[in-house]
Amino acid sequence: MKDLRIKIIKKARRVVVKVGSAVVAGASGDGSEIFSRLSTEIHGLKSKGIEFAVVSSGAIALGIRRLGLKEKPSSIPERQAVAAVGQGSLMAKYDAAFSEDSEMVAQVLLTHDDLGSRVRFLNARNTLSTLLKLGIVPVINENDTVAVEEIKFGDNDELSALVTNLMEADLLIILSDIDGLYDRDPKKDAFAKKVRVVEDVDNIGIELAVEAGTLGTGGIRSKCEAARKAAHFGSATVIANGNSKGVLSRILAGEDEGTLFLPKEDRLTSKKHWIAFSTRPSGRVFVDEGAKEALLKGGKSLLPSGIRDVDGSFDAGEVVHCVDMHGKEFARGVANYSAVEIKKIKGLKTTALEEALGYKVYDEVIHRDNLVVL
Repeated sequence: MKDLRIKIIKKARRVVVKVGSAVVAGASGDGSEIFSRLSTEIHGLKSKGIEFAVVSSGAIALGIRRLGLKEKPSSIPERQAVAAVGQGSLMAKYDAAFSEDSEMVAQVLLTHDDLGSRVRFLNARNTLSTLLKLGIVPVINENDTVAVEEIKFGDNDELSALVTNLMEADLLIILSDIDGLYDRDPKKDAFAKKVRVVEDVDNIGIELAVEAGTLGTGGIRSKCEAARKAAHFGSATVIANGNSKGVLSRILAGEDEGTLFLPKEDRLTSKKHWIAFSTRPSGRVFVDEGAKEALLKGGKSLLPSGIRDVDGSFDAGEVVHCVDMHGKEFARGVANYSAVEIKKIKGLKTTALEEALGYKVYDEVIHRDNLVVL
């Protein structure tokens, strides 16, 4: 297994490092040491030809410290205000630390809407790609000052997984205040054992009950979910303790550090990964059993003849849920027609589309190339 770890890790040329609030802010003090350690390690590893992007939590945690609050605010407007205070401090710390090693950082703030839109997704990819070409380390965070419940990622673990696709990265490293994944909750069970390697991230099948800390929003469950999403893009993930000195260097040297989640061999393309994980579908199309069978087992596109109903309001080019007649989702894809158009052509053969609409753009409502079976 060690040889497999080394083989996977050594292939990584582009790495996303997610740094959790518990590491950035720490249990006490302002956690300034972590910024210097990150800078020094990333600077040294960049000289070996590895590119880095950092997904950093901590804006709200640092804002709480600066404002002298005793606990995290519960309302969205309060969190947005606290984030606005803390975001400047967060980037100032990154800028100061990386400047000491002659490295430049760039702030990139994202919301789920930015990655859910294909155009904005590609624009963000182009920006990040340019920053890497210039040798600059992007520091990415959720735009807490404008995000509301409908567009929040939920936590930066999910954001880091989506950025792995956005950056086309080979490896995701999640630095937290835990050593990795355990077979039981180590906070409750002294005999809990660390899982060194997860071979099938879709079927972990063990207890994942570690609660989120006071500073962060995601526990081990959200980290495993992030690893699952990264795995389907073909990227490995390592969850490790960010408070341990030299942790990045040890991970990228292939040492037995943290928990390694292996990538899926049947990886999704970047676009299909975006369809499956980055978007928030706008509506549903209900398909009959024959069409469902053709999509699941026949590798076919979704034709109008297999559609029985549609709900939601969406335009052509938006992602929709494909559900069976019981409302259970089994796939999602990019619709070639709007909800209004699909209502007019549902159940029809492709030869009848032009008569029903007055035109025909595509034979398929969802082409196989733009469809992901879940």
